[in-house]
Amino acid sequence: MLDIKLIRNEPELVRTALRRRGAQAEASLDELLELDRSRREILVVVEEKRSLRNSVSEEIAKLKRDREDAASKIEAMRAVGEEIKRLETELKDVESALEEELLRVPNLPDPSAPDGGEEDSVVLHHWGTPREFAFDPQDHLDLAVARDLIDMERGARTSGSRFAYLKGDLVFLQFALVQFALQRLASKGFRPVVVPVLVRDEAMYGTGFFPTDMQQVYRVEADGLNLVGTSEVPLAALHMDEIVDESDLPLRYVGYSSCFRREAGAAGKDTRGIFRVHQFDKVEMFSFCAPDKSAEEHDLMCSIQQEILQELGLPYRAVNIAVGDLGASAAKKCDLEAWLPTQGRYREVTSCSNCTDYQARRLKVRAKGEKGGPYLLHTLNGTVAALGRTIIAIMENYQTEEGSVEVPTALRPFMPIGMERIGR
Repeated sequence: MLDIKLIRNEPELVRTALRRRGAQAEASLDELLELDRSRREILVVVEEKRSLRNSVSEEIAKLKRDREDAASKIEAMRAVGEEIKRLETELKDVESALEEELLRVPNLPDPSAPDGGEEDSVVLHHWGTPREFAFDPQDHLDLAVARDLIDMERGARTSGSRFAYLKGDLVFLQFALVQFALQRLASKGFRPVVVPVLVRDEAMYGTGFFPTDMQQVYRVEADGLNLVGTSEVPLAALHMDEIVDESDLPLRYVGYSSCFRREAGAAGKDTRGIFRVHQFDKVEMFSFCAPDKSAEEHDLMCSIQQEILQELGLPYRAVNIAVGDLGASAAKKCDLEAWLPTQGRYREVTSCSNCTDYQARRLKVRAKGEKGGPYLLHTLNGTVAALGRTIIAIMENYQTEEGSVEVPTALRPFMPIGMERIGR
């Protein structure tokens, strides 16, 4: 969340930044400022009443010591006590409303994020040349179904639409991607973590997915737990309510998990195959760093993502995401979009976001050095490999005329010995 002191002291600065996100984001600021004003007004009155009660209580005590009549003052203080209770209840209600409104206000966008909506995102550069086929390429589902590598029909029968079985060689390819990604990130100082995929509400609110994205989350009501849509959530919560040693920064992690999303509002969109499904696996990197290092850390993480796609030999383009398409927590986000031959366009396979101190303030993740007090860290997250989408890109770009798929050279050391093609 944003710092209420910043909002209170520099409302126009915050308003100008939120205006870039749209009218709704700016409108929420007015409600928040009114609640903050009410809170401070009530608090002043409460403190005055408490001070009055304390001073009169001393007078009553003195009257009793002097064996004088204190009945009138006791009666007056009884009324003051009732007034204090009423004001404290009112204050609690206002503070609760203020906290709820603060949770709805998105992060301030970075100045380098383009203005506008999705169509205004800026392509930074391209890498690789899309392959020219001497035959008509097939999409990933046709390739997989012909060799019984993906089974959407049985997935739907078992779990409903947008679920799938991955089989045979495709399973080896998925775990080759996992090993490749984990080992590459470990070599760059990211500590591997297998994370919990069921988390409490605190973790969802702390990362900014609640309350804005509740409709996308699978919830287990009986236990008050939520299935994560990304391992960003449990990785961010790893140091919740902690003060870490400044000398240990940056704290870098790479997590592997299954992820779950309801895809509410995506009816009829990307329904073919495994591009947009309710359950998928992902390798995700996460960093806690000092505030003055987060821009540099974002550049590093983006460069790692590009290195991964380059080693896989997948043509892509890098995109600076426009403010109107940013998630609530992100101040800046860059996507990598891989070329899909059968769609004739680039599609998102990774993203990397700098969330500045927005998540750390909610999660109370701080650092402390030898001098000075604790300070909030900055958090960053980035997809290393969204396995389903990366598999799609590999299958379509590496397919052969007979319908098998060559395994990228970088993944062959992690495949069964001698397996250089899948679906042979």
